[in-house]
Amino acid sequence: QAQLVESGGGLAQPGDSLRLSCVVSGLTFTTQRLAWFRQPPGKEREFVAAIAQNGRITSYGDSVKGRFTISRESGKNTVYLQMSALKPEDTAVYYCAADSAAFFVRDVGDANKYRSWGQGTRVTVSS
Repeated sequence: QAQLVESGGGLAQPGDSLRLSCVVSGLTFTTQRLAWFRQPPGKEREFVAAIAQNGRITSYGDSVKGRFTISRESGKNTVYLQMSALKPEDTAVYYCAADSAAFFVRDVGDANKYRSWGQGTRVTVSS
């Protein structure tokens, strides 16, 4: 049974940094492409970032490019999202997702392409 557990959310001020973590169990970590999505209050879920199985290819949503960095650590079965220069519009519940499909930039932003999901961690950016 796949299990993804996010942590690291909380309250931040504009301009702050936060690092989210997602521990993956019940799956062979190295075969999974991994992603972060977010759902702002009252809005649809949106793509944030994705990383390929080999850790060398990444993709980002336009609203976070240059501010967020996704990475993975196989020894800890963990995917991270380093968030910098946070803005109020980054307020959302952040979810990690995993799937064994090959990594193609054209579809890594499609939430329907991921089989396994975490429960989410809430990030609030406010002064």
